[in-house]
Amino acid sequence: MFDHIGLRVANLEVSKRFYAAALEPLGARVTYEDAATIGFGTDAATPFWLVRSDTPGAAHVAFSALERGAVDLFHKAALRAGGRDSGSPGLRPDYGPHYYAAFVVDPDGHNIEALTNAE
Repeated sequence: MFDHIGLRVANLEVSKRFYAAALEPLGARVTYEDAATIGFGTDAATPFWLVRSDTPGAAHVAFSALERGAVDLFHKAALRAGGRDSGSPGLRPDYGPHYYAAFVVDPDGHNIEALTNAE
């Protein structure tokens, strides 16, 4: 159901310390880090991200889809239900060669994504 979750945080170092301690008992560790982003996960996947932001608080949740048509339907249904467009369905080559996604902002301001890597 979930592919990954990203949280915008005001202080990356404070959040890194908190989540490293909290997630270590669950088997997760830092698997990616740069000046603005820290990823937590395992050798197999990095499903939890912290991103430094001047506007922390709104979450990013990504749902997995089996095919591109489902991503398209997600986008249409979310807009009909009151969501705001934040990225029409399409390939996102910066994320991977087959990464097909759509983004909407929910009524509370959270960034919601549906994606598939199916061709």
